[in-house]
Amino acid sequence: MANLLYDALFGRHSGQATVFLQMQDGTVLTHGQFLQQAAQYAHVLTEFGLRPGDRVAVQIEKSPQSLAIYAACVQAGLIFLPLNTAYTAHELAYFVEDSGARVVICDPKSREALSPIALATGAQLETLDAAGEGSFAQKAAPQPRQFATVPREAEDLAAFLYTSGTTGRSKGAMLTQNNLLSNAEVLTRHWAFSAADALACSADLSHPWAVCGDQYCPIVWLQNSLSAKI
Repeated sequence: MANLLYDALFGRHSGQATVFLQMQDGTVLTHGQFLQQAAQYAHVLTEFGLRPGDRVAVQIEKSPQSLAIYAACVQAGLIFLPLNTAYTAHELAYFVEDSGARVVICDPKSREALSPIALATGAQLETLDAAGEGSFAQKAAPQPRQFATVPREAEDLAAFLYTSGTTGRSKGAMLTQNNLLSNAEVLTRHWAFSAADALACSADLSHPWAVCGDQYCPIVWLQNSLSAKI
């Protein structure tokens, strides 16, 4: 059995030297380099004991590493839960508990505030900042740069996106592999992007539009070897 989302958006570009991300300082990350980092992250997550269907809550600044965590979750069959970086520890307690997240990845500066939440929920707490430094990065560095993709079906969950809570308590919207892939295909088709285009990723990566648009574009549009600027 294949992994629909990973195979369509990631696996087909393994080892490619085409440009994936262009950073503000001029640094370039190729598709192959990105997927090698994602594979290292997938190894770390599975070594934590996570199994397909487990949740990974992520509250870190927008960076290549945040995108790699998403790709790692897809490859390992885990459910990606992005959380707004403006959320306080009190607010995060609800999301971590409600989602049943097994791992929480946060900025190092938030570790002290989130430690009691992780302890109360039994989640493992790791850190990662926008420069790629932190406990999670340290554990990933020695890992192999290839990971055996975990089989998943089209209706298996791939992400949780919590609603804003405007009319009540925030609720976790469950998105399947097929939900995300079909959205990618529609955006690619109707926005008529080509391999000559680049996307400026501006929104917070926890926002639903960012996941399905700005964040998802540099990942989704691997299909067309698009590059993104973050």
